[in-house]
Amino acid sequence: MFGLIFFGIVLVALYVWKQGEKRKIAAIEIPVDSAGILEKEVSYFRSLPEADKPRFLEEVKQFLSVTRITPIGTTIDDTDRLLVAASAVIPIFGFPEWHYTNLTDVLIYNDRFDEEFDTKSRDGNILGMVGSGVMNHKMILSKAALREGFSNKTDKQNTAIHEFVHLLDKADGAVDGIPEALLSKQYTLPWLNLIHKKIQEIKADDSDINPYGASSQTEFFAVAAEYFFERPDLLRSKHPRLYEMMEKIFHQTPPTRVSKAQP
Repeated sequence: MFGLIFFGIVLVALYVWKQGEKRKIAAIEIPVDSAGILEKEVSYFRSLPEADKPRFLEEVKQFLSVTRITPIGTTIDDTDRLLVAASAVIPIFGFPEWHYTNLTDVLIYNDRFDEEFDTKSRDGNILGMVGSGVMNHKMILSKAALREGFSNKTDKQNTAIHEFVHLLDKADGAVDGIPEALLSKQYTLPWLNLIHKKIQEIKADDSDINPYGASSQTEFFAVAAEYFFERPDLLRSKHPRLYEMMEKIFHQTPPTRVSKAQP
């Protein structure tokens, strides 16, 4: 009898906890016209098959429900919040069960900042970074870079996606350009060989990949991912082997770009 009573108490406790979680998520202000804003501002979302858009939107809402997005010395609007969330969802859209367990906050600065997070410093040239130490589980982004990443459709760059790819790289405990949490072991050595080959091409000025990618394996991975999600057709044309490895790493083929929706 005691066992039945205890089991009943556990069931009630679980129900109350789940209801509390639902209320907590519901209390987060999700932009009313999220789908409309994403359709207008995010080419990746606009280009998705209609059947995939509801899941993308649901993952955006889930991200916003558990991640604080806080402006520091600036203001942000619903579009900025949705751009951050879209940047988070795009790299993991091939992994429906994935969640960023290593992120709690995204801090938005108005523009570039330095390593001390000073936006007025002459040495301020940072557009985004994943925090460490006391800033662990936090990401810092420039609002200007966030918006530029989605408005410029030809530069193969997106700062926010770049930083979320660093988070994915970090998921295995090391930020080293080898996303062991995503990449099957048999592809690790081919991936490393490809990184070194492509870095040498950049250094020889024989590549259209962002030169920043030659600074380390870590940065090459993030830069290549930007290219993959921003200009997939061009990457497939100019760097077919790299494109194939990106498909294997992210478990997806980015949708073909569709022109910006009309207002």
